[in-house]
Amino acid sequence: MKQVNQQAIAEALQISKATVSRCFTNHPGINPETRALVFETASKIGYHHRIARVSNRRQPKLRPKIGVLICTEEEEYYRTDYDSPGRLLLKGISESSQLEGLDLTVHFLDPSATSLDSPVYSDIFRSAARSWSGLLLLYPFPKLVVDGLLLKYPCVSLVEQRGAGQLDCVDVNHYQGISLIMNRLYELGHRRIAFYSRPYKIEASWSFRRTGAYFEKMTQLGLRIRDCDMINTHPQNLVSLEESYDLAAERVRKGVTAIVCAADHQAYDLMLALEERGIRVPQDVSISGFDGIEAPQGMPSLSTVEIPYIDIGFTATKRLKDLMKKRFGPHQHILLGCKLRAGETIAAKQ
Repeated sequence: MKQVNQQAIAEALQISKATVSRCFTNHPGINPETRALVFETASKIGYHHRIARVSNRRQPKLRPKIGVLICTEEEEYYRTDYDSPGRLLLKGISESSQLEGLDLTVHFLDPSATSLDSPVYSDIFRSAARSWSGLLLLYPFPKLVVDGLLLKYPCVSLVEQRGAGQLDCVDVNHYQGISLIMNRLYELGHRRIAFYSRPYKIEASWSFRRTGAYFEKMTQLGLRIRDCDMINTHPQNLVSLEESYDLAAERVRKGVTAIVCAADHQAYDLMLALEERGIRVPQDVSISGFDGIEAPQGMPSLSTVEIPYIDIGFTATKRLKDLMKKRFGPHQHILLGCKLRAGETIAAKQ
């Protein structure tokens, strides 16, 4: 078995071992993006950095260490066909932690682990968790897990967690983003606009917020809201991916001229599925997303909302450092602005 050490990280990323070492010692000359990749790779291969003991009585003061917990399946996170929002957030976290003098450990958590009693969390608490001064939470977590973590550490989430009222959050302004998309579609003459999402193992609070924004904006524009035009938006009416594609195709054939997807990866998958069903984008239906990830190779550029991921990661890290100094101050929900990015997937209603 190949030894898990800094050399293994260096070989995986095709960089020098010295560069890897400098990432773990918070060297100011290291690019934050490189540093983020090193921490990410360390987590993937199971490397845990340990600070060497210094025999001299005048030991240097240790930097605070924060844990970055990523609640998602690794296969989804490391998909090569789409940018991962988590990887973009980690760049901002890396940059901010470098400036704030913080060390990082990155850990992936299985979304099916619903409490801190799960083996996944027990393993972490036996090792890395002992040195944490605070936590950053990427992606939605089960409520019981969030509640348990809040009892142990100062926490900041990089997405609003449903039901976690005592949790500080830094997120994007979902309503602003959906409003930008809907206004553009309305200007182009679309009046029958559907909303599309897909089921996830952990309740996708971000998807619900975008669904709610869609509902509010449709009302504001005076457009009729049809239950049948909202796909996978209610927990009691979730269908499989293939069924959702069939439903979307059916709605287009029955008059829907535009579909707002809750996320970019949903939109790209939906476009491919609709093409297989003989429906062209944007000639037959306009498709928009929400995230601002780069288009997969061979796909048209998506009309979408750009999320300031790096700014979110940067702001959340700074907020966590403040909490580490004054843990029981007023809780904050910080929403950052976003912008519409024009693409090739929406057009004027024919």
